[in-house]
Amino acid sequence: MRILVDTNIFVDYVAKRHPFVDDARRIITLCVENSVDGCIAAHTVTNLFYILRKQMPVRERKQFLIDLCRTFTVIGIDYAKLEFCLHNDEFDDFEDCLQDECAKEFDADYIITRNIKDFTESAVEAIEPHEFLKRQF
Repeated sequence: MRILVDTNIFVDYVAKRHPFVDDARRIITLCVENSVDGCIAAHTVTNLFYILRKQMPVRERKQFLIDLCRTFTVIGIDYAKLEFCLHNDEFDDFEDCLQDECAKEFDADYIITRNIKDFTESAVEAIEPHEFLKRQF
């Protein structure tokens, strides 16, 4: 099983957002234990560095992101992906289109996100964490 984990799952985990933190922890643990092959888009790292500034000091954030990059395959953003997404009228959200492009490159079975409404045109099926866990484990 191959998945792309969306940014909001990591925010749920770090910020301990209830009721989402338990599912986020389970998804991340599955990837850490190699029960599931997980990837992240490269821009997830920069987004998390900014988003988590209120939850973690700089050094702690950097270490968290280093650990994340060691655990998950990081799929890069290149000119072709940027241009495709900028011209793609099917997605209203540019960042979500990039997530889909990275998921396709990784040959992911699912995009794990709590924001499935913005992935209706996604080539890779977007699924909420609780639904993924119910289906797979």
